[in-house]
Amino acid sequence: QVQLVESGGGLVQAGGSLRPSCTASGLTFRNSLGWFRQAPGKEREFVAGINRATGSAYYADSVKGRSTLSRDNAKNTVYLHMNRLKPADPAVYLCAAGSSSWGPRGPYDSWGQGTQVPVSS
Repeated sequence: QVQLVESGGGLVQAGGSLRPSCTASGLTFRNSLGWFRQAPGKEREFVAGINRATGSAYYADSVKGRSTLSRDNAKNTVYLHMNRLKPADPAVYLCAAGSSSWGPRGPYDSWGQGTQVPVSS
């Protein structure tokens, strides 16, 4: 059974950085890990995805150039580094796992509970 646990949320300042992590277990045959976010009253939005085996990553236009995904396969953990935080960035950040693409369409069939990232102005 796949389990995904996000951590590292918390209040950050506009213009600052965030670094949530996603630790996974039971990921047999699921090499794709994606980060999504959902703000109150808005639809869930793809942020970035990574192939855990190759490290190949895909970023949404909204975060490209200021975000980096990294992984520590020994810890089964993927990190999302996001800098220069903008007003649109506060949300609940969720990670998801899948066995196919690590892009926005996935599909992703296992989800974590999410970690809250509010941003202070």
